[in-house]
Formats: sequence, C-alpha cells, structure tokens
Amino acid sequence: MDRLSPIDRLGPDHRRVRVELGERGYPIDIGAGVRHTLPEVVARIGARRAAIISARPLDAVPDPGVPALRLPARDGEADKTMANVERLCSHFADFGLTRSDVVISCGGGTTTDVVGFAAACYHRGVAVVHLPTSLLAQVDASVGGKTAVNLPAGKNLVGAYWQPSAVLCDTDYLATLPDRERVNGYGEIARAHFIGAPDLQGRPVAEQIAASVALKAAVVARDERDSSLRHILNYGHTLGHALERVTDYALRHGEGVAIGTVFAGRLAGALGRIGPDRVAEHLDVVRGYGLPWALPAGIDLRDLVTVMRLDKKSTNTGLTFVLDGSAGPELVPDVAEDLVLATLAAMPQKQAA
Repeated sequence: MDRLSPIDRLGPDHRRVRVELGERGYPIDIGAGVRHTLPEVVARIGARRAAIISARPLDAVPDPGVPALRLPARDGEADKTMANVERLCSHFADFGLTRSDVVISCGGGTTTDVVGFAAACYHRGVAVVHLPTSLLAQVDASVGGKTAVNLPAGKNLVGAYWQPSAVLCDTDYLATLPDRERVNGYGEIARAHFIGAPDLQGRPVAEQIAASVALKAAVVARDERDSSLRHILNYGHTLGHALERVTDYALRHGEGVAIGTVFAGRLAGALGRIGPDRVAEHLDVVRGYGLPWALPAGIDLRDLVTVMRLDKKSTNTGLTFVLDGSAGPELVPDVAEDLVLATLAAMPQKQAA
C-alpha cells in the first residue's frame, strides 16, 4: 500500500478523512470537540429519531437535536454477543425506530462493533454514527464498516459489513483513558508502520489517528469486503486474535496485535521473505510504543494454532497470515504448522508471576 487517503485540515486542530465509497462514502472527523457537530450530522442524515448506545456517562454524547432513546452499554468482549444485539434491537423496536432514523454509538471498539452490527441487522440496515472514545476505536474499529460479535469458538465470527454515515473521533475523549487502555490503542498504530503508515511514533496523537485512518480509508475504498487488499489491515491479527481468545480476553486487542506483529516479522523472516534488520524492526517499533512483545506465561502453543485455524482469512487447509515481503505485505496461505510452532516456540515468553 503506497498511498493514504487525503487528510483535509478544517481548522488548527480539526482534520477530516473521507472513505470514498460512492453514495455510501462518509467523513471521519478528528480533533478536540468534534462530537459537538453531532446535531449537524443527524440533520444531514434526515433522521427524526435517534437511539444512543453509550458506554460513557450521559453527557458524553451531545443532544442529537431529535428525540432520542438513550441506552447504557459496557465496553468489553463479554458483551460482544448475539444476545446483546437482540436486546438492542428489541429496544429499537419498542422506541419505534424506523429505517430512516439513526443509531449512535459512544464507546470503545467493542461497543462500536456491537452497535454497528445491531444497526446493520435492524430493519435490514439503519444509519449509524460512531463516537469512538478509545484510541483503539478511533484509529481502527470505528472505520471501515466491519461489525461483529463473538462466538465461544472465536472472535468476530458473526458479523456484517455496514458502513457508518459519519465517525466523530473527538480527541477530548482520550484524556480520561487509563494508561493501559491508552497504550493498548497503539497496537494498531504500531502495525500500521508495516502496511503503509510508517514513522508515526512521537507525532501528536491527532496526527497519528489521522494517518492511521487515512491508511484504512484508502484500503477500504479499494477493497470494502476483504476480497484482496483489505487483508493487509489484519497484519498481526491472526496471532493477536488467538491470544485474546486463549487468555479469555485478559489480553486486550491492541496488546495481542502488538505481539502478533512481532511474530509476523519473525515468521516472515523464517520464510525468507524479509531480512534480519526488517525482522528486528518489528520488535523495535512495538517496544517503542511501550507495548507488550512477549507471549503471555503458560500459553499452550498448540492451542494457539488450533484457534488460528479458525481465523476468517484461512480458506485453505494450512494456516494463513498477512506477512511482510519485498513487495510489501500480502496474504500468505498454507504456512506449514511445524514452522508456525517453531517460530512461536522461539518467541520470548513472560515468566509466570
């Protein structure tokens, strides 16, 4: 991937990136206070009612300018379930929400996923606007239209593509993030270094978000439904998702992606796709953001492989990964299990407490 979508400056601290999908295209606004444009967004959509699902205090979402149903949410993988989607849709129906109205999410990536999926299902699709409140959600989860919930067998196995009508990445939300959650968000920014948005470390957070979003917007515009190029956005995610699952989500998404990024570099090196310096760069970038880079203590490597076989990219009999190479990142199918296990075994592993 050699280009980003344009980043427009609408003011000193306000940037806009567009996802160009024709009539389904939409803006992502980034900056301090952008949530206060919500009434304008709702008016542009033409909604007469709104359902607001928020994992933050009530005042985190401005008055949308139309009658609104407000429902609480909780961020976390435990609530990414079909039952929660059914619950939300039942509330929408009781409120009288129609296909011409709007659903608004406010929260982290798990809230974005669940609310987006509920909006995609209700009346076969109602407009949704995302107000992501975590760094992880602002740089990744809220953009691109992927919505999903988990099954006991794995992460994000049931979902739909449903593009939002707008995304408002208000950087003021980030001020109250706990340190671990803030660092967690850098997992997606670290992996962006290897797929088309390098050298973001040390830049202002709004610039980091805008560059990451511009990368994703460009990819989504060319491959909305994961048929080819969009696979590169899953760099580090095959192992990352498996680590989340086998730790029962004690390891957070960005943390898993960070470790998965280090592993992807080592696996690419083992396959002869990249040289030692590029392999080492994976570790340097991840450590530079203060992210974890070692496997959690006590992990059964064969359990990881079993879960990785359920990855949505795996369409062959072997394991499939997005890996770096001389031509850039690409999907590499049918990687031998023995090589994957050997590469995992060579990874650093945290000592048990």
